[in-house]
Amino acid sequence: MAAQGGRGLVPLLAFLGVMAYSLSMAVVTPALPQIQDGLGTTPAGAAWALTAMTLSAAVATPVVGRLGDLYGPRHVLLAVLVIATAGMVVAALAWSVPVMLAGRVLGGIGGGVFPLAYTIIRDVIPPARTASAVGLMSSMLGLGGAVSWCLAGPIIDLLGWRWLLWVPVAGLVPGVVLAWWLVPRSAPRDAAKVDWWGAVLFAAWLVAALTALTEGMDWGWTSPGVLGLLALSAVTACAWWRVECRVPEPLIDPRLMRVRGVWTANAASLLSGYALMAGGLLFPLLVQLPGDTGYGFGGTATQAALLQLPASVGMTAAGMAAGLLDRRIGSRMVLFGGALATGLGYAFVAFQHAAMWQLYVGGLARGIGLGFAYAAVANLVVAAVPAGETGVATGVNTLIRTVGASLGTQISAVVIVAVPGESGYTAGFAVSAAVMAVVLPLALLAPRRRRGTGRVTVPDAGEHRAVEAH
Repeated sequence: MAAQGGRGLVPLLAFLGVMAYSLSMAVVTPALPQIQDGLGTTPAGAAWALTAMTLSAAVATPVVGRLGDLYGPRHVLLAVLVIATAGMVVAALAWSVPVMLAGRVLGGIGGGVFPLAYTIIRDVIPPARTASAVGLMSSMLGLGGAVSWCLAGPIIDLLGWRWLLWVPVAGLVPGVVLAWWLVPRSAPRDAAKVDWWGAVLFAAWLVAALTALTEGMDWGWTSPGVLGLLALSAVTACAWWRVECRVPEPLIDPRLMRVRGVWTANAASLLSGYALMAGGLLFPLLVQLPGDTGYGFGGTATQAALLQLPASVGMTAAGMAAGLLDRRIGSRMVLFGGALATGLGYAFVAFQHAAMWQLYVGGLARGIGLGFAYAAVANLVVAAVPAGETGVATGVNTLIRTVGASLGTQISAVVIVAVPGESGYTAGFAVSAAVMAVVLPLALLAPRRRRGTGRVTVPDAGEHRAVEAH
């Protein structure tokens, strides 16, 4: 066990680990054109530098979360940080696209820091402060994106794109040392077993589905490749569900996913992920459209990045404040307010996007709202599950958010292609507003915390059981 003073630094380590991973994920986005030129590949080949890490993280996150629940977060966190660091070094040194993709796949395993960080926080922070810590953790998502966009321009211009890929390594290497020094040991569960068949089948259907979503625009939604992947995903998903319902210790317990505090938070995460990445596509494209279109701004990539900065800062600040609001009004109302702010921001720019200040206003409302929403769904999940299931439950929640983000990118791209001209952007923003409107009833369906007890009542497999609310 770490000393008491060291234990106080454990949450800081968790925050830095999540921040370093967020940088790893976001850092290639502004450098995609340079990666394409540097490795002599196509735009689609360069885009796979982002897609490969997304797919790897989607599979690794719930699996790593489960391993953390079984064997304790310390050993698993150390392994995840070492593998992610090695992957980022390989990517930074890559001389070809396959080597780059291999490094990014290894780096994607770092997505497991999210459920491990939530587990660590629940273990070492008093219950009264857990909501604030989880909110701050969620805010690291926005901060990582903001930092990557701020650093991208100067580093690429002065040093070259490869140096940009070394930035996350600078955070991951100290993270390994601090994790070894600070994170307390915990005893593994008796007779703990890993559902490896469930993990393999889970990876198969998820990778097939996400690959179909990612490549649908390029291959065609009715192409044999996309339809074949969707069919493979459906078959392996059915097999996976059958296995999970039968094994004594499933990778992802289907009964846990039916808990009201969990499924409402997961549905809200899916839709919030959509809203995040829909804006990540629509806002920069609109800013960089030529001015002679009559509705574009003819801006540079730097101007598009600066537009994202206030939203990222707002998201970070909202995540930090969400924990304090949780004590006063509960996470369900924080989620409601966040969804409302995000939806209003999108509705505003759907009708008012003729000037840059309007995009800034709508984008800021979107960022603040998503900061509240992301923190709230994490707190709802942590409060609704037993401590021994925190890692896998938050891992699944993070995975579902990733799926939503993929849908946000793909559907928004389809909308602006299918609806020509300015109306495509209006429709894209309006769809995002409608998506967040669906989160409002989900927030009200989330379980209410009992006054004065610090507990919530949630249904589990047809019964009600009380679990600690943190």
